[in-house]
Parts: sequence; C-alpha cells; structure tokens
Amino acid sequence: MNIVVLDGYTLRAGMEEPWPLADGADNWTVYDRTPADLVAKRFAGAEILVVNKAVVDAALMDALPTLRCIAVTAAGTNIVDLQAAGERGIPVCNTPAYGTDAVAQHVFALLLELCRHTALHDASVRRGDWARSEDFCYALTPQVELTGRTLGIFGFGNLGRRVADIGHAFGMKVLACAHRPVPAPGYEPFEFVSREELFRRSDVLSLHCPLTEETRGLVCRETLNLMKPGSIIINTARGPVVRGADVAEALREGRLGGFGADVLESEPPSEDDPLLSAPHSLITPHIAWMTDGARRNIISITLENIRRFKEGNPQNVVNREWLKAKAQR
Repeated sequence: MNIVVLDGYTLRAGMEEPWPLADGADNWTVYDRTPADLVAKRFAGAEILVVNKAVVDAALMDALPTLRCIAVTAAGTNIVDLQAAGERGIPVCNTPAYGTDAVAQHVFALLLELCRHTALHDASVRRGDWARSEDFCYALTPQVELTGRTLGIFGFGNLGRRVADIGHAFGMKVLACAHRPVPAPGYEPFEFVSREELFRRSDVLSLHCPLTEETRGLVCRETLNLMKPGSIIINTARGPVVRGADVAEALREGRLGGFGADVLESEPPSEDDPLLSAPHSLITPHIAWMTDGARRNIISITLENIRRFKEGNPQNVVNREWLKAKAQR
C-alpha cells in the first residue's frame, strides 16, 4: 500500500527512523514538514494517510480517490472531518493512551513550578543571593503547598484519572466533571460535580478534554469569574479550550493566581500572544507528549492500526459514521 506521513519530524526528532521503510510490504513516503499548499500534492496516490497536524477535510478527501484509511498519530482527532470520512467509507484511527504518564507528569511539573518557583530560586542562588544572605534561608515568592487543596479535573478519561491519582497522592481533594458516566476511583475525598461547580470549587483546575464545539472557549471571562481568587489553571488538553486573552486579563488583574499551559490557541504563537507577557504564567512548547517512551508508543500503536486495517479489522476507529456503516454491513 502507498502510505504517506506528512508531518513526521516532531515524532521522530532525535530518534532513529521509526517507520518500516525498507520492509518491502508497503511503499512509505515520509515528509518532515509540509506547507498547507503542498498537502494535496504530497498526499496524491496515498491509500493510507499518517497525520498529526495537517488538516484533512472533505475537500481534501474528495481530491484523493485512492484514500482508504487515515491514521492520526495523536489521541485528538479534531484535524480530521470525521463525519466526511465516515460518509466516504474511510476509517479514522487514533492513538489513545500513548502518553498518559508523560502528560500527567508534565501537569505537575507546571503546577509545582507555579507553586514553588524552583527555577527562580535556583537562578537567585547562582547569582550569589544565598551566599550574601544574612539568614540560612529565604524565599522570593510565597511557597504554596498542595496538600489539602482542591484539584478539579475537567474530563475524566485515562489522562484525567491519572492526574487525579497523582493529586490524591499529594493529599489533594479531587473533583471531576466527566463527559459521560464513568466509575469513580477507589479513594476519598472524591466527587463528581457539574461544570459550574468544578469552576467554583477548584483551587487548581486541570483540563483533559478533547477540542469540540462544546469545549472550544471553555475557559473564558464568564467561567473565570466563577473561580476562587488566586486559583490556578493547567492546560495540557488543546489550546483553543482556553481563551488566552481572557486568561491574561484575569492574571493581570490578580483574579487568577497562575496559569500553566503546554498548548496555546495558535501554535507556534505570535510574538504578541497575550499569555507570553502575562504575569504568573508558565508556557512550555507542546512537549508534554514528547518523551521517548510516549513517542515509541505512538509509533507502535500507529503501525498496529495500519496492520489491523490491512487485515480488514481496523482498531481505534473514532468516526462513528464509519462504525455505524460497518455494523449495518
């Protein structure tokens, strides 16, 4: 089969070539990066598309008569028009739960830095401030302890649940708002709450939802006004779930205590993105998923998705229209 990888650089950066280019079973074409105006040209003749950020809409599918399967090297699939794919008989397969631990750990890397400011204090020590201190210790910022604080989780899938487990281990009270009924964890204090109550009661709010029309702009001026003064938001979900200008305004006005994010509305951001200059904000360049272990998991799951599709039994299919059509056959 003709398999085209359109934007493969970030997945394999610093690693040996992950795709089985020389096994002879398939014809692989791998591009590191592809400008939008070359997407259709490079995909021409492909039977399987392997994509991460390239947008695959109905018009592109119509321009690719040979297309039979779309393999997304991520859990989120908002780059693909799922309904259009289903209507054309094209299964869309994602890579679920590839980096649950990696992303959950990054959530707490952001949160602990916002609470303890370890990098700031390290820089101070290296400037000689400790050597010149009259006391055996000093703090440049308030030192915030997580124990006893309330951790709110929006989205309680595998990742949200893992973040909740870690928060519980830190001694935090855990609240969750789930998109669908799911079992509660076996520890207390834990409580399922509504969206509004989650915003009202959380000291720390961590976002773990997909980007949909319902979640786009979830964190905005209206929901920020529900939150406790001094609360913290962590976003490792999707950038557009948060309206950055509204968060930056809340940070500057002192209504929000901190904001940590690994994703932004536009990636890469413009130099004048309001969050880059907002106080008490911590931004990392979409690296939560990028551990070697997580990337190997993505490759392994994607290759298995392709193998299963070739055998006529696709796995990790996310477009309901295709699944419904299959069930009716």
